[in-house]
Amino acid sequence: MYAIVLAGGKQYKVQEGATITVDLLSAEAGAEYVLDKVLLVGGSEVKVGEPYVPGAAVTCEVAGHVKGKKIVVFHKRRRQDSHKTQGHRQSYTQLKVKSIQA
Repeated sequence: MYAIVLAGGKQYKVQEGATITVDLLSAEAGAEYVLDKVLLVGGSEVKVGEPYVPGAAVTCEVAGHVKGKKIVVFHKRRRQDSHKTQGHRQSYTQLKVKSIQA
């Protein structure tokens, strides 16, 4: 069984036991988190939501908070001898899917 859920404005395909990385959530590591915006539940029978499947939810456990790969932001103004370098690392939350209720 699999489901397509909406978390942080993005869609993720999840299965039981899978780990997904979503935008930073305000939940402690080890806590239980429920994703209730389920767009589709698949398996032997497919249920499509309008926009969400009624009564469906995905229960996850917060595995931890991680930081993404560092990116370098470089601004240069041509012929002005002026430039600026800035770095950024996005924060993410890792969720381990425990169960899917349809």
